[in-house]
Amino acid sequence: MESVFDPLRKKNIPLTPEEGVRQAFISYLHTTGGIPYVRMRSEWPFTYNGRQYRADIIVFDRNLQPEMLVECKAPSVTIDSSVAEQVTRYARELKPKTIVLTNGRTTYAFTLDESGTKYSPAGSLF
Repeated sequence: MESVFDPLRKKNIPLTPEEGVRQAFISYLHTTGGIPYVRMRSEWPFTYNGRQYRADIIVFDRNLQPEMLVECKAPSVTIDSSVAEQVTRYARELKPKTIVLTNGRTTYAFTLDESGTKYSPAGSLF
């Protein structure tokens, strides 16, 4: 299987369809968003309700708090309510200001309101 270098994990990773989306979004965050690689992590492990999970991409703020949570799916996977439920579970634990769902074709971004209780569609990421 072909591989791709992940600048966050600093190693070659098998290039699955989902990994291609993840790497493209990492590149987008870095080149378009100006986010340094040192503030991003891929496949970030965390525990929620006693179960282990992995967030596809986490962007940390300058205080090392999760600022953005990105859930990546293969291009063949529709971004539907099950994907939204998955990222909502992750957001409950990680409490990022922004959540993003993408399959490389369709991308949705949501930002946390000022009360810190509700995510609303974001106009744009940058």
